[in-house]
Amino acid sequence: MVDDNVAARVNALEERVAYQDETIEALNQTITKQWAQIDNLTRLVKALSDGMRDIEAKAIQGPGTERPPHY
Repeated sequence: MVDDNVAARVNALEERVAYQDETIEALNQTITKQWAQIDNLTRLVKALSDGMRDIEAKAIQGPGTERPPHY
């Protein structure tokens, strides 16, 4: 009787550990995908920021240095 109870409890614990391992692996995969997305978005924001800086620099210079297109 006592052995059956202990065996049932051990079995229940093993099932929980197996379920937790699956959950941890799924969470790890999700985090890995999210880090890849964060890296891509960080690069995109930097590229956009650099582009805006270039546009602002050209706007500050003004059209005075360029000839109009009809010349």
